[in-house]
Amino acid sequence: MAKKRSGGGLTGTQQAAKFLGVSVLSGAVLAGIALPAAGALGLAAKGTVEGFDEIPSNLKTPPLSQRTTILDSEGGLIATVYSRDRKVVPLDKISPYVQKALVAIEDARFYEHGAIDLKGVLRAINKNAQSGGVSEGASTLTQQYVKNVFVEEAGDDPEKVAQATQQTIGRKVRELKYAIQVEEELGKKKILENYLNITFFGQQAYGIEAAAQRYFSKPASKLTLPESAMMAGLVQSPSRYDPINDIEEATKRRNVVLQRMADVGDISQQEADEAKATKIKLKVKTPKNGCITAVDGAGFFCDYVRKTVLNDPVFGKTSEERQKLWNLGGLTIRTTLDPKAQAAANEAAVAKVNKDDGVATAVVQVKPGTGRILSMSQSRPYGLDQKQHQTTLNLAVGSKMGGTTYGFPVGSTFKPITAAAALEKGLSPAQSFDTPWKISMKESDFTRCDGKPSGYADWSVQNELESEKGAFDMTSALGKSINTYFAKLEQMAGLCETLTMAKKVGYERELGKPIRQSPSATLGSLESTPLDMANVYATFANRGIYCVPVVIDSVKAANGDKLNVPQTKCTRAMSDRTADTINQMLKGVVEDGTGTRAGLSDRDNAGKTGTTEGRKDAWFVGYTPDLSTAVWVGDDVGKRDEMYDITIGGEYYEKVCGGCLPGPIWRIAMTGALGDDAPSFVDVKVPRAEKPKDPKKDKPGADDKPRGDDKPADKPVTPLPGITLPDLTGGGDGRPGHGRGNR
Repeated sequence: MAKKRSGGGLTGTQQAAKFLGVSVLSGAVLAGIALPAAGALGLAAKGTVEGFDEIPSNLKTPPLSQRTTILDSEGGLIATVYSRDRKVVPLDKISPYVQKALVAIEDARFYEHGAIDLKGVLRAINKNAQSGGVSEGASTLTQQYVKNVFVEEAGDDPEKVAQATQQTIGRKVRELKYAIQVEEELGKKKILENYLNITFFGQQAYGIEAAAQRYFSKPASKLTLPESAMMAGLVQSPSRYDPINDIEEATKRRNVVLQRMADVGDISQQEADEAKATKIKLKVKTPKNGCITAVDGAGFFCDYVRKTVLNDPVFGKTSEERQKLWNLGGLTIRTTLDPKAQAAANEAAVAKVNKDDGVATAVVQVKPGTGRILSMSQSRPYGLDQKQHQTTLNLAVGSKMGGTTYGFPVGSTFKPITAAAALEKGLSPAQSFDTPWKISMKESDFTRCDGKPSGYADWSVQNELESEKGAFDMTSALGKSINTYFAKLEQMAGLCETLTMAKKVGYERELGKPIRQSPSATLGSLESTPLDMANVYATFANRGIYCVPVVIDSVKAANGDKLNVPQTKCTRAMSDRTADTINQMLKGVVEDGTGTRAGLSDRDNAGKTGTTEGRKDAWFVGYTPDLSTAVWVGDDVGKRDEMYDITIGGEYYEKVCGGCLPGPIWRIAMTGALGDDAPSFVDVKVPRAEKPKDPKKDKPGADDKPRGDDKPADKPVTPLPGITLPDLTGGGDGRPGHGRGNR
């Protein structure tokens, strides 16, 4: 071993040798790119030992971007998504013909030289000098691999890609130094494996496995000699030698590779000639990428999964980290989608509404007690072709997750929330109000959570029909969807308490906007989404416990590591007694109320209809103990027209109502999704208001005691002791209309 100088430096002999090595590197650079004389002088900046030493020697190899697979809850494929279609495979899963063909055509002396092929450098310099240009390069496979690493690290950033591929001496010298490091650390076989997995083979295919599937619909391990030679020939110019676009040019290039394999002794001349005589027989597999390719109408669900990864902090603290994870891919995402429920939702979404109608429908289902989203479907298919009435707007969710800005006004589907707030305050279901069909109330009689009046204007409220007047208790008012009753009930329960209950059961506004503290909330003037409403009603089914919606069961990284995923969080929103009471009252809606066309005959079920001002939105949200489904119908584009005198799904409607269109859609979705088990709601006795007595039919001595917890009309029951109500932030004094049609 040569001795170092005192002080630890290299000896003169060593420095000379190292500088000679750098000079050879410089020769390799000149052999690889054409530069004017003035440009060549610039090499002096890096053409010294000291300059070469300044280049960092630690090549940070980024993980390779791969395809992500999204699965349903049973392991079935939903979609494959990727920024680069690639599947990394070990060398023993790659045909030996591919390995030999690539080495033969790109770097025949690969196993004989180090990171730099000195013979190749001298040969290239001599040939380029004779030709007066650049007719031959001298990059080894190791150097090409290093270049590909830089390109991969650049991702889709055009500026970084340009830097990674620019023809400058500095970049070439940097590649050469990193190549030395790679040779020392990885060895030949690993370099070849990495190269075959990282390089681009055209047709959106990165790596040999994806390319084999793209061109021949087979794994890389099964590639024949002629197929392998064609693949190796693509590396130099994937577009020029693309067999799909130019089979003749691809054949010529393949034959060059075959002959080179024979020349270097990898195959015999006879084998080469026989392979040359073989026609290229492609079996092209069309690239399928993104949620647009999702199976069974699950495109909207797939996109919700994507949005979850990009938005939930569990996948990265910053949006940049989460985007990088998604782009890197290689994930196996198992979701909560239930194939049976999704098929039922698909059937329901198009059963009553056509994709080319002026309105659309959204169907979403969740499992009570778990937060698990089981299905998402729409009458308009997921896609980008507007001529085919496709859309990527997810009507079931808000803008953050790929949907509408705030959702849609929910109409009378809000009324059970008011009822729950009233019951929690201690009011009885027997609470009755005797009202005309139209009333006027003062906004100042409704108090916001900050203690201030909700407004100072008059608030006019009326029922759908003039005949809807007289005495109603909570059960009958829910069944017939009486607006005047719920305006008064909200006043007694408290506006703040009602909106606090709304937050507890998952009624949210998008974009972080607080719930507008307006009395009209009880009539459904505020916006929410079908997903949120399905979760609201799942809270009733779950006996008062709200669970945050979730869409992902598990995620595995490309290396098999399990990643953390969002977990549902369940909190009690109301007592089980309150929820049980709501369930019994909402059973009446589907049995003999506004939702009779939706009701299921073979099991306990409950729900509520809803329409909004001008019938721009129609809803039915309902549930069994084990499934909650929300259905919305409305104008999803343009100015949101009113649904009067309209034909939808080939059927004419004088006026669309929650029970006559969303209700039957809900019934189809539920019938197809439910299993044979039919659990029941907890049976509780719901107090009712005493009916007015007919003096002519009263008999002396009759029992005049009121039933249950009945109290005189318009007088509140004393609240239950020990109940505290959390503060509700936000404010506003929005003044929507009188609430006609909110059934």
